[in-house]
Amino acid sequence: MEKHPMTPEGHAKLKEELNRLKNKERPHIISEIATAREHGDLSENAEYHAAKDRQGMIEARIAELESKIGLADVIDISNLSSDRIQFGAIVTIVDEETDEEKTYQLVGADESDVNQGLLSISSPLARALIGKENGNAIEIDTPGGRRNYEILSIAYNKIKF
Repeated sequence: MEKHPMTPEGHAKLKEELNRLKNKERPHIISEIATAREHGDLSENAEYHAAKDRQGMIEARIAELESKIGLADVIDISNLSSDRIQFGAIVTIVDEETDEEKTYQLVGADESDVNQGLLSISSPLARALIGKENGNAIEIDTPGGRRNYEILSIAYNKIKF
């Protein structure tokens, strides 16, 4: 199995969700199923079927999180520094057409949130940025057409978006 890069913060969030599902959601749904069973005929018991469906979703998410955590390659970006863009880099780019500046941190796919400035390492933009240096230009094909960006800065310090 292939390991997936992840920041310590992203890894902690997945573990926190897994813990919540195992220790709060799972016991709660088990008690809901038991209560629904007490209402009699299970073939026509909507509460029971809804609780069983919810249990199935919880168990599927638990399995998914356990797999993601098991395959995580946690990279501590606080020890990284480079003139080139790599995983964990905080990159400021400018759209050469609109002069709009954007700042992104390159993170693992499971922790990405573009609205928060967290860009998946597997996204087309991140793949185009990898290995580039400050001042380099990149060209990306997007659904809206070809975009040209210039890299304004690269940092590896931890920032909050």
